[in-house]
Amino acid sequence: MTLFELSRRDFLAQLSILAASAAIKPSTELLLPAGGPIKFGYSAITWGGNDVQAIKDIASLGFTGIQLRANAYQEYGQKVDELKKMIADAKLELVMFSSGNANVNTPDDQAQIAPHVTHAKFVKALGGKRIQVTNSARPKSGEVAEADLVKYGNMLTVIGKQTAAIGIETTYHNHMGQLGQTPAEVDTILANTDPKYVGFLLDVAHYQQGGGDPAAAILKYKDRIHCLHIKDVKTTNDKGGYQFVELGQGRVDFPAIFDALKKIKFKGYTVVELDGVPVKGRTPLESGQMAKDYLKDKLKFSLS
Repeated sequence: MTLFELSRRDFLAQLSILAASAAIKPSTELLLPAGGPIKFGYSAITWGGNDVQAIKDIASLGFTGIQLRANAYQEYGQKVDELKKMIADAKLELVMFSSGNANVNTPDDQAQIAPHVTHAKFVKALGGKRIQVTNSARPKSGEVAEADLVKYGNMLTVIGKQTAAIGIETTYHNHMGQLGQTPAEVDTILANTDPKYVGFLLDVAHYQQGGGDPAAAILKYKDRIHCLHIKDVKTTNDKGGYQFVELGQGRVDFPAIFDALKKIKFKGYTVVELDGVPVKGRTPLESGQMAKDYLKDKLKFSLS
């Protein structure tokens, strides 16, 4: 046996060992490392309108981004510099702004569109980049008409063109109880939006509850997703049948979600977004700490 043959055999053996080692790594080790391109924000919705406290608590937890809601415009629309300073002093970035609903089949489409353009100007003044748009147009009973999904996609594009002129991206937010509750409905809405003007804010828990696979959705819509909402969802015995809860408290597969984000080389924000504290007596700050602990201890992420 020649020296070359021996070296080649040793080389191939080492490759086999390395391949076997890679195959048995736990999924959390496949996630993006601390300090990677994924950033973590938190939505002020959990604080029920007390944005001053939300800003303080979110900053204290170490999150680098915040999402505010339309109530912030009501309070600070004429005091933009005050809010901007508050956000900057907390060393936070305005990641997303919840602009509210835009509905189809109303007497006046312009009345549905105009508030989002106003909010876009507000967000621009605050240094933000995106607004999210939802809807309350789902019928209380019966099937959703495909024509309504198409109309809604078209309306989002109209909004998106007007906010793009301001320098703000319009993003569609999938949501239970709205047009876009199921994966098929989300497909139709996005197919009828212009990707140049409308992004996709994937809410992983709403998508899961609507019957979808959030990790698969990330791969499918990789060119449309610029931000995500992350929260968990669990099955309950009450009338609704489900409840949104803190990360790790439900059935959403977050390791698979972050593996999918790694595959698409996602570089945006994932925003923890919990409509309210799910357990009586728990504070929004305590829910936030649970999210931080899960990201750090289970998924091996650092917030900063």
